[in-house]
Amino acid sequence: MQELHFHVQSSRRKCYSTTQRQANAHPAPDLVERNFGANGHDELWAADITYAATWTGWLYLAVVIDAWSRRVVGWAMATDLRT
Repeated sequence: MQELHFHVQSSRRKCYSTTQRQANAHPAPDLVERNFGANGHDELWAADITYAATWTGWLYLAVVIDAWSRRVVGWAMATDLRT
């Protein structure tokens, strides 16, 4: 391939990182000890954040769900992570 001057071109996009951890920072304590089972509603909520590329830039979505009913308790969207 080198003799024929072929070059590899990757179709993958560049991977972006939204978290830049400080060297002296400690991780948050695991209060539920990885046990996401709940015995009733409003006993345990779980949250996550994700982001998606759009034509106008990045869109960040944060969601909170009730672990027992699996229903969305709240959500928020923004164009930055400051909120």
